[in-house]
Amino acid sequence: MSLNDPNWGRQGGPRGPGGNQGPPDLDELWRNFNRKLNSLFGARRGGGSDLPPAPPSGRMIGGGAGVLIALVVVVWLASGFYVVDAASRGVVLTFGRYTEQTDPGLRWRMPFPIQSHEIVNMAQVRTLEVGYRNNVKTKVLKESLMLTDDENIVDLQFAVQYVVTDAQAWLFNNRRPEEVAMQTAEASMREIIGKSKMDAILYEGQDNIANQAQVLMQQILDNYKTGINLSRVTIQNAQPPEQVQAAFDDAVKAGQDRERQKNEGQAYANDVIPKARGTASRLQAESEGYRARVIANAEGEASRFRQVLAEYAKAPAITRERIYLETIQQVLSSTSKVLLDYKGGGNLLYLPLDKLMQQGGAASLSESQASQRSLPDPLAAGDAGPRSRDGLRSRERGER
Repeated sequence: MSLNDPNWGRQGGPRGPGGNQGPPDLDELWRNFNRKLNSLFGARRGGGSDLPPAPPSGRMIGGGAGVLIALVVVVWLASGFYVVDAASRGVVLTFGRYTEQTDPGLRWRMPFPIQSHEIVNMAQVRTLEVGYRNNVKTKVLKESLMLTDDENIVDLQFAVQYVVTDAQAWLFNNRRPEEVAMQTAEASMREIIGKSKMDAILYEGQDNIANQAQVLMQQILDNYKTGINLSRVTIQNAQPPEQVQAAFDDAVKAGQDRERQKNEGQAYANDVIPKARGTASRLQAESEGYRARVIANAEGEASRFRQVLAEYAKAPAITRERIYLETIQQVLSSTSKVLLDYKGGGNLLYLPLDKLMQQGGAASLSESQASQRSLPDPLAAGDAGPRSRDGLRSRERGER
């Protein structure tokens, strides 16, 4: 049995009010849909008629065109909706002229061609690469070669990071704001490099140069009203051109050798100069001490001479004899051998003072030992009789 059979699914007999209902007839559903559609556009047909459809009238065409136009208008108005991200701002243009700036969220404007919009990311950190592209090794010599104050050429690559702070100024005040920022960065850096020395650029003041360039770039961009705020300027690489790299390395090595020799000389000076100053101070102190000692001796001798002179005036002979004896004592105390020449004889007399002094020292030592041995015991002396005491007294008298 075909699915299109009107009696499909029925248990017999024609379709009636009390009969069992089976699956719907698809052909009947399609015919019902066509009738409803024709009635919507103003077509009137008899129910169940199999006559061919009548040609559409003007009323039917007008009604369909109206619905179609309404649908197009709805779609056109819906095209005015747009979404602005949280980090962005929307700029609405009316016939190409700035109208307003919109905040993040779902927004609506008049559809095209009356109004249009631009989305500007205000939180994105944009980067400009001057003198290279994507990698420092990929150099752009037209941008990187710069002239220094001491008439040297330096190959310099740097990067500029910035954000957009004013969407209207970014879109309308300059035709190509990114290119303006690129040219501004290059011109500012060339001006700063042209006022700096080669050594300062390569070794000493790169951070200072970057800061000066950033200040100058920001001033120029503000004058052009680009709506750009610089975040950071970073010097990626700075070196002499490759053609003179070898010669420059030699010059750098010579400068390093010069600095090393200067440091060695300074270290030697730091070692020698304090020692020399210490020696000079010591010699000066010794000379001051010698001067004070000589002056004191001279003053003492002068005072002694005045005292001797006063005594000499009182007793010239005795004083002269005393001076002679003191002088002979002083002279003979510094020598161990003395030769005496008498006027009456032709022979020299030798006076061995060293032997006499040794013998005198030995004799004094033996006498002291003998005296210690000869000292009587106090107990024995107490027990001795009067004869022993008298004998000792007489012996002492005889020795005297």
